[in-house]
Amino acid sequence: MGNSSKSALRWCTQCLSMSTRPRIKFDDRGWCNACLWAEKKKTLDWNARGKELESLLAKHRRTDGRFDCLTPVSGGKDGSYVSYSLKHKCGMNPLAVTITPALPLTLGDENLRSFVRSGYNHISINPDYSAMRLLNRTGFIEIGFPYYGWLISMQAACVRMAAVFGIGLIFYGEDGEVEYGGSTETDKNPIYDVTYMKRIYLEGGYDRVLRQSGLSKQELNFFEFPAEAELTVHKINITHWSYFENWDPYRNYLVAKEHCGLQEAKGSNAGTFTNFAQNDQALYALHTYIMYLKFGFGRANQDACIEVRRGAMDREQAVNLVRLYDGQYPDQFMDLYLDYYRMSSAEFEAVLDKWANKELFEKINGRWKPLFTVV
Repeated sequence: MGNSSKSALRWCTQCLSMSTRPRIKFDDRGWCNACLWAEKKKTLDWNARGKELESLLAKHRRTDGRFDCLTPVSGGKDGSYVSYSLKHKCGMNPLAVTITPALPLTLGDENLRSFVRSGYNHISINPDYSAMRLLNRTGFIEIGFPYYGWLISMQAACVRMAAVFGIGLIFYGEDGEVEYGGSTETDKNPIYDVTYMKRIYLEGGYDRVLRQSGLSKQELNFFEFPAEAELTVHKINITHWSYFENWDPYRNYLVAKEHCGLQEAKGSNAGTFTNFAQNDQALYALHTYIMYLKFGFGRANQDACIEVRRGAMDREQAVNLVRLYDGQYPDQFMDLYLDYYRMSSAEFEAVLDKWANKELFEKINGRWKPLFTVV
């Protein structure tokens, strides 16, 4: 588990992962588990993993026109890349599924339309708007996760749709735990289940947030997983594409741009120096800002670490970019946030204050400022 104490702060000596990151570990060189994984990937037998993929796909491939796998997509680079690979490289018939985010961005909508026009069967799911708002608001207040309702639906509704269509295989993009420094439970076994989803990807808060919301069964339809009995009948393998192929977000971007019509933002995204990822919803900027207040690292740190690990940037460059961009307050979306959560500015700031790590930050002139310097 990451250590949030200022006195125990350290950064990976290879990238810039912080010791505050949940489930992070360091070796005797000071390398984090994400860098260790990047190092390991250089000597992994990817041919063997490719054969594992072929075997998995052969079990699920259909020749009668029915969908044989499901890919969650937003129109962004990763879901587009996975869908493209499954359809055009592997000969599968994927059903692409989008859970409409609460505060979609125009660029995200345009990219999603371009993806669909590039030749994919696609379903957009729009969960009950009021229920999504309440779950997102509850997640924001109770666990410091501003789009928790949407995250739940990204897991639960996709599993539910797979069961409805009799699809036995779901491909998410990268395994964030393995790729970015977390649990290594799935680095050798790529298949996981709903229990793992709830514990790791929903941060153990699933049952509590649903209970606290007070929403009815009807309102929670796209937020609840199928019953255990249904999952026994419709056995679904859930996995990540990154297990089977060396994951490279920039390559994904280039492929999605060429084959799926992906367009990047005109300028850099809020809180970072990149412009080609997470362009689908306004709440992502708030999510990474709260992450910064909780742990001391934000969107620029995450992006810089990825660039260092793939050899596109040295550590000194990464430090400079993180110092420049990390932890930017998402001013441009504030009116949207207040209207969406139905909060006053004071109520909103009180939630941010609740989640700010007082060992890492102090409040000066109404804004949280770091007590540490990234090194």
